[in-house]
Amino acid sequence: MDSNIHMDNTTPTDRRSFLIKVLKGIGITAFGGIIWGAYINDTKAAPLILRPPGSAPENDFLALCIRCGQCVEACNNRSTKPRNADVTLKLAKPGDQKPIGTPYFIPRETPCYMCEDVPCVPPCPTGALKKERIIPKGSTKMDINLSRMGLAVLDKESCIAYWGIQCEACYRACPLIDKAIIQVHERNPRTGKHALLIPVVMSDQCTGCGLCEQACVTKKAAIFVLPREIAMGSVDTKYIKGWDRQDEKRLENVPTDDMKSRIEKSRKNPRDYLNREGFK
Repeated sequence: MDSNIHMDNTTPTDRRSFLIKVLKGIGITAFGGIIWGAYINDTKAAPLILRPPGSAPENDFLALCIRCGQCVEACNNRSTKPRNADVTLKLAKPGDQKPIGTPYFIPRETPCYMCEDVPCVPPCPTGALKKERIIPKGSTKMDINLSRMGLAVLDKESCIAYWGIQCEACYRACPLIDKAIIQVHERNPRTGKHALLIPVVMSDQCTGCGLCEQACVTKKAAIFVLPREIAMGSVDTKYIKGWDRQDEKRLENVPTDDMKSRIEKSRKNPRDYLNREGFK
């Protein structure tokens, strides 16, 4: 008998079991790919995400962040958080509908407690969080008040202060009281006799820490933090604050043609315009 001839000793049952195992493996792999693909799709649709202090713009942040979790660990080990408070920063998990492994926080649950030493920033090894973004000019020390994690937005319809009920919850919770949130007196149009003491957010001072959102007394917070690029509008170079030298910097490197008016200048005499019939 030729020694190169091998007998197939496997039974039909063995072969069937082998094929079933292979098919199961293929099925599990395919299913895993579908689930993972779903998570990836979810993370692409998460514009309402708040990052730690000193973070780069979102697209740059995602490119730089290596999902190491060192910022979250530093936040968890800080000594300045209120007693029994949960850690502010979280790492996104599958199902959170946020870029997996990246740090974020939810102000209503755990706002940024504005630690003066900003412990979450220095451990970042890539520049996704960077000290230089929150260091004042001419200084070497980080200033948490320069953080721009987001911007608090007020829903006037739900804010009870706008109803005439005295409430200073968000105002008193703000770490930059009378700077990031101020109180304004307005006449109560409903009674005509009383004043409304209403909160107003100053966008140039608000850090987006979310302490106001956590403190809000309404069932769903009437003041809430959004990413600044979503919360804020943008004025183009057609409109400039002539009284503000800083605002004129927006004209730097703007082509001359873009600064010309698109509206034809009136040829009427100003005196004739002011004295025309019906003008009061």
